[in-house]
Amino acid sequence: MIARVAPLALAVLLIGAAPPQAQPTPPQPQAAPTPAAIPLFKVAVVARHPHDARAFTQGLVWHDGSLFESTGKEGRSEVRHVSLADGAVRARQAIPYPQFGEGLARYKDTLVSLTWRDGIAYRWNAKSLKPMGTRRYPGEGWGLASLGDQLVLSDGTSALRFLDPDTLAERRRVTVTVRGRPIDQLNELETVGGEIFANVWQTDYIVAIDPADGHVTRIIDAGALSREIAPNDPDAVLNGIAWDPAGKRLFVTGKLWPKLFEVTLVPATE
Repeated sequence: MIARVAPLALAVLLIGAAPPQAQPTPPQPQAAPTPAAIPLFKVAVVARHPHDARAFTQGLVWHDGSLFESTGKEGRSEVRHVSLADGAVRARQAIPYPQFGEGLARYKDTLVSLTWRDGIAYRWNAKSLKPMGTRRYPGEGWGLASLGDQLVLSDGTSALRFLDPDTLAERRRVTVTVRGRPIDQLNELETVGGEIFANVWQTDYIVAIDPADGHVTRIIDAGALSREIAPNDPDAVLNGIAWDPAGKRLFVTGKLWPKLFEVTLVPATE
């Protein structure tokens, strides 16, 4: 059996500082090298924006100066064009009942949204939100992001699948690891500066992933946001990452949260 990282044990794996330089120790039998510690960051809030507290956020995308969101739950799943200023829904398209909406990604001038267990992906016109057809994919759909000429899909396991954006055929996959151990429960995805950011479901952590090999390069503690929201609903967890590449702005929210945060990342030691 492969040892996996329990999501709530992520912080334990951050411990990896170099030992104190005291007295030299005698030579020891050679052992496998210990994986290097992973840098830990925290979020600093730049701005707070209104967010629909009824939105069960599954995906968040910034595209062409606008914010788009996909929501979940049977009978309540939608793809939305949302106003950043006041949180109002400018346009919406419903996902057919009883499908459960999931992740959202931009590809060129379209949006692609997933469903949880139905294996159906919807393509939408990003300007009008008019439907442009569907594609099928195997397994569950959780998060979705665009990376160059491909889409990246998470399914709740430790795998990221890299897909052809037109056919959704799988091109390759990587296993996401923290210091050599697979980590699952990867949920909403976003591409930020060549890395893939992933919410780890039911935790306050976001992990930054190298798409070449699946190694986690940074861990981001967003617990300050959850503490500010202080949700009573156990389903109201951190989920939703959007990156504005032109403005270099990072947006984060959660399921059923009344706020959407613009944040920057700072070392946890500061």
